[in-house]
Amino acid sequence: MGDRHTMPELMDENDVVDLLLRQHAMIRDLFAEVESAPPDARGEPFQRLVRLLAVHETAEEEVVHPYARRKLAGGDEVVDERLAEENAAKDMLTQIEKAGVDDPRFLANLDLLRTAVLAHARAEERYEFTHLRAETSQAERRAMAAGVKAAEALAPTHPHAGVETATANLLIGTPVAMADRIRDVVRKAMGKQS
Repeated sequence: MGDRHTMPELMDENDVVDLLLRQHAMIRDLFAEVESAPPDARGEPFQRLVRLLAVHETAEEEVVHPYARRKLAGGDEVVDERLAEENAAKDMLTQIEKAGVDDPRFLANLDLLRTAVLAHARAEERYEFTHLRAETSQAERRAMAAGVKAAEALAPTHPHAGVETATANLLIGTPVAMADRIRDVVRKAMGKQS
């Protein structure tokens, strides 16, 4: 797969809503790819899914959610609900990643994760993205898209539950991102995929 599938920060979309909707589509596709892969080939697409979910959520937490809190009517409630969903999904993803793709319950757990992640994505699209598109200017959405791409370029590549706020991501995220990226390089060098 190309960089666009493993590095969403390189995507061409310049409107934050279009960018995040495209990433949601990529996430759906990666779930299907992991599920349909033969057992001995699940590791690589699963690690791409883990990375995409981790950087996508971090960028939303750093850029999109704080803006939505300020800009949208009822923004605090909308964002708090999305953060609770994100934390639950991060917990699930962490457990699945720890157990590995060879775990006998991998596909069952992946299905539970997919259900939670896709419900979360639908809620974001309905309660956050639709209103962001309606209540922001094209210039604001372009600026947020640039911010999301920058955040994704520096984001941790593995889930870290409990780090769902912009402040926590900024304070903890950079050292964690560096450790994640070093771990990814070592895993790749050693031929490990999960």
